[in-house]
Amino acid sequence: MSFYDNYQFFCVLIFILMPAMLLGILEQPLKWYSTAATFLFTALAFLSKPQQAAWLALFFVTELFLVEGYLSFRVSRGRSPAVYRLVLFLSILPLILSKLAGFWDGSTFAFLGISYLTFRCVQIIIETYDGLITEMPVLDFAAFVLFFPSISSGPIDRSRRFLQDLNNIPSRQDYLTLAGEGVFKILLGLIYKLILASIFFKGMGMVQGAREWYFVIFYAYCYGFYLFFDFAGYSLMAIGTSYLLGIRTPENFRKPFLSVDIQEFWDRWHITLSHWFRDFLFSRFMIQSIRKKRFKTRLNAACAGFLVNMLVMGLWHGVTPSYILYGLYHGVLLAITEWYKKKSSFYKKYRQKRWYRFLSWLITLQLVIFGFYIFSGQFLWLLGLS
Repeated sequence: MSFYDNYQFFCVLIFILMPAMLLGILEQPLKWYSTAATFLFTALAFLSKPQQAAWLALFFVTELFLVEGYLSFRVSRGRSPAVYRLVLFLSILPLILSKLAGFWDGSTFAFLGISYLTFRCVQIIIETYDGLITEMPVLDFAAFVLFFPSISSGPIDRSRRFLQDLNNIPSRQDYLTLAGEGVFKILLGLIYKLILASIFFKGMGMVQGAREWYFVIFYAYCYGFYLFFDFAGYSLMAIGTSYLLGIRTPENFRKPFLSVDIQEFWDRWHITLSHWFRDFLFSRFMIQSIRKKRFKTRLNAACAGFLVNMLVMGLWHGVTPSYILYGLYHGVLLAITEWYKKKSSFYKKYRQKRWYRFLSWLITLQLVIFGFYIFSGQFLWLLGLS
């Protein structure tokens, strides 16, 4: 059963959400029902995929062992950077193997949602090391990691925020407001994914394989908007579904094509992913770089941090030339933007002017669309490199 793209899923979803809405209206706790619904949906999603189900079960048990074992170690033995790095590596290892599996067998180590499940587990381990998490009951861990509305492709929630919602019992009025927003997001997501994304997908098909420059531009724009409406539509439905279960999953998109520079774009596009990388990779890279004096200035450290951050993000999408180039492309753009904002007197003088913001938006849009064209794989194909 696929998520958010067929009638079978929505029939089951309606059946599951109706009791949840009744419990919410009656001001009853949703925690146990939400957890049971997660187990049910996970079982249904993997019912016809026994190999993936086996990998998921192995992944879950391994991550549970790592999280609970490291929690116990952290509480009793304190901070140990060596143990922390080992546990972190072992937690990420299944994802690394799934990305590398394409070189020998694409089905090995891979299962639905492994990337997003890994992010959730890694976040718990990092915040345990920081001392922010001191306990993680098994059922809470399962409810968070396997939470079915966002198991496939996010958004990426944080465990402490999620569990606060999970254990909260909202008033009838608060739940009705949340549920109303949830229903609206699901309906809007359907329009995004089933109608608007389909229109741009058909546009892509009309010029697929064409090499004329105007068809290339048309394809790039169609692909960019298709990617947005397809993924934003999915995200809206995932968020809306979680609202109906009492979980206020974070927003994933905020009008990204209105961004006036690349940094703002990544604050509006796939927000939970970009913010996850910002908090758990970029910021820590910066802190370590400053402490160890790796670079002469903080600006140099920030530029290097953007390159590392986006390269890892590209590799997270897949170990292919197009994804790696996409990550490096955005890393370079972010580094240039950071340098320009810090060093350019022209920027500081005119950045609030309407004409400047318009030109900045127009240039940013072209850079973003070209980035999507790289991401699609068509750019390297056009150059004869794939």
